[in-house]
Amino acid sequence: MSDQTKRDRPWIFRTYAGHSTAKASNELYRRNLDKGQTGLSVAFDLPTQTGYDSDHLLARGEVGKVGVPVSHIGDMRTLFQDIPLERMNTSMTINATAAWLLALYVAVAEEQGASRASLTGTTQNDIIKEYLSRGTYVFPPQPSMRLITDTITWSRIECPKWNPMNVCSYHLQEAGATPAQELAFALATAIAVLDGVKASGQVPHDDFPMIVGRISFFVNAGIKFITELSKMRAFTELWDDICRTRYGVEDEKLRRFRYGVQVNSLGLTEQQPENNVYRILIEMLAVVLSKNARARAVQLPAWNEALGLPRAWDQQWSLRMQQIMAFETDLLENGDIFDGSEVIGAKVDALKSAALQELAVIEKMGGAVAAVDSGYMKAELVKSNSARIKAIEEGRETVVGVNAYESSEPSPLSGGDGDSILTVPEHVEQEQIDRLKKWRKERDAAAVETALSDLKEAARNGSNIMNPSIACAKTGVTTGEWGQTLRDVFGEYRAPTGVGTVVTLAAPENSETVREQVAALSERLGVPVKFLVGKPGLDGHSNGAEQIAVRAGEVGMEVIYEGIRLTPEEIVSAAIEQQVHVVGLSILSGSHVPLVRDVMNRMRSAGMDKVPVVVGGIIPEEDANVLKQMGVAKVYTPKDFRMTGMMGEIVKEIDGRLDDAAA
Repeated sequence: MSDQTKRDRPWIFRTYAGHSTAKASNELYRRNLDKGQTGLSVAFDLPTQTGYDSDHLLARGEVGKVGVPVSHIGDMRTLFQDIPLERMNTSMTINATAAWLLALYVAVAEEQGASRASLTGTTQNDIIKEYLSRGTYVFPPQPSMRLITDTITWSRIECPKWNPMNVCSYHLQEAGATPAQELAFALATAIAVLDGVKASGQVPHDDFPMIVGRISFFVNAGIKFITELSKMRAFTELWDDICRTRYGVEDEKLRRFRYGVQVNSLGLTEQQPENNVYRILIEMLAVVLSKNARARAVQLPAWNEALGLPRAWDQQWSLRMQQIMAFETDLLENGDIFDGSEVIGAKVDALKSAALQELAVIEKMGGAVAAVDSGYMKAELVKSNSARIKAIEEGRETVVGVNAYESSEPSPLSGGDGDSILTVPEHVEQEQIDRLKKWRKERDAAAVETALSDLKEAARNGSNIMNPSIACAKTGVTTGEWGQTLRDVFGEYRAPTGVGTVVTLAAPENSETVREQVAALSERLGVPVKFLVGKPGLDGHSNGAEQIAVRAGEVGMEVIYEGIRLTPEEIVSAAIEQQVHVVGLSILSGSHVPLVRDVMNRMRSAGMDKVPVVVGGIIPEEDANVLKQMGVAKVYTPKDFRMTGMMGEIVKEIDGRLDDAAA
């Protein structure tokens, strides 16, 4: 490297983190920053993401499990204590309640003495992908899109350095999206948002390019290295063209595809989890090697995230991966090493062509919102995911340690004793609830009532929601009160599941025996075997539940699946009403023990204890034993990927209980 050669600045180093309490998360953030992390990426718990307080019925078992609970400005104040927000770049993975969390963040920053104009960071704020993949939506599409418009137009004036909307294709890939679908669905979302902002009339024509320039993206990088790298180059070229031709943006800087990335957690395996270190590294290369399509921020999962929550040491290991790549190699000293590559060029062109075809289909439907309402995009993801899972089951796609090279030495990293992951004690929830109740008692109730009244009026009359939300934050309004106020005005929404419209393109291999077993059991019962698939609590990751529902239907069962966010009471009531023969519960949020306990108690009280209950999720071995002691018939984790065999086991379980009842 010559003295004149300028070394590129490294991307922002982040770790997606937050758990238990605001205090514990703050301590973790400060430790990570001391280790060289250069930005924060905040994980909120599910009640916070869906606009509920920690003491709400649906929050039971979910508090502090997949992120940090933030019920009011006091929690946000604690979360960022001793972290100067005017000098911090903070990414917040928050969507339905993004306006509220941004309001809390601004209020705390101002308490610290920071100006709004100095704040840098991102609110994810992508509601479209929530309807399609992650499930933390609250309101119907149109009010949700209005809230996004409000945060964008408010930030333009008040927080000009803030990225108020981060189009997130990450969860689309986790839900089964092909690279072309990930490109098309994400770009369709960005178009829907920008068209909505333009139609609102709140932004002068000359200022609109600046709005376009603040749109950022958050993407997924999987293990198919060449494809993922080409996908990122395709993203940059397609976005540049959309900005230039659709929105007339002439400034090249404002047309840049600015993105952050987390590499693919879906591909991490429970079996031989040490192999995940190599997967994470290879996936990172796809988003940092190509200079012209390099990520602006990178966060890496930890090797053990298929087992449960990572510890601070595990996160440090992933952070060191980034730092070694940025500071020990000569990557940042050179130009783009893929320019001129015929292989990459051809792959980019093929991806762009496929994505443009898919975009045309969505445009013809009326855009991304219409494609959500119709169920089209969700059904396409379910189909793609089903095809991916079948390819792994049938050995057409190799996953080392899962369907190939399965013999393994015992891992010294994970002994199966629960010490290789972070667990959130159950008492954390009650302590958070106690603090919340104390907060409500000590605040100015009259000021809260006035602030909520102003918020409701703004929601009704179409005024921008941000200033009333900041006023609510400063007076001590809680997350649940903010959420309920907007629910009262906008209503709630249940997105299409995509399961009922999926057409099976090919029956799974080796499924004939199980189909015969299902037919024989149905004849013995006198009615088709009924399988209720339920998702209790607030966990919106429905991919597993959807695939179980699809496979059960493929082998001949009658499936009842109503989607996400059901209470244990609703699930048991449906089991009674539908007279089902098996109940399957899918829980990936770590709240399996309290939620399953509730379901099992209700099943016994209703005289349904002869109906087998099976549970699937990211469940440590010691928790699986606890569930079985409660009476759960089978516990399935990501290592149990052969779903046809799973269906056979469930049929035998139902059949065996019939024999026991007859004996």
